[in-house]
Amino acid sequence: YGKDLDAKVVPFRTFEKHFKDNDRAICDGETEGMVRIRVDAKSDKILGATIIGKNAGNMISEITLAMQSGTGLGTLASVIHPYPTTAEAIRQAGDLFNRTKLTPATKSILRGLIKVQR
Repeated sequence: YGKDLDAKVVPFRTFEKHFKDNDRAICDGETEGMVRIRVDAKSDKILGATIIGKNAGNMISEITLAMQSGTGLGTLASVIHPYPTTAEAIRQAGDLFNRTKLTPATKSILRGLIKVQR
């Protein structure tokens, strides 16, 4: 939990994806819940995670495997998840992390490239 990391003075960042934004959860009418992943403030090392909602127990294994193997949240973003599944929220949390790596200059360059391609 965040309060445990705060008590140990471990700097961290939190990434969340709510099931209300997940296509599978919407289709199933089970939009309450979320995936919350905490990573080291300076890397994508996963320090902990909370998953709340239907089938949360089935989804947490992906996170625990990543933690045991040293796989970071940024790498989880590249894991292929069947569509639509609620576990896709884990990948989407990884996408949120990867977006933080873009500097303003990089964003500007990418926007320019996209404009040129259109």
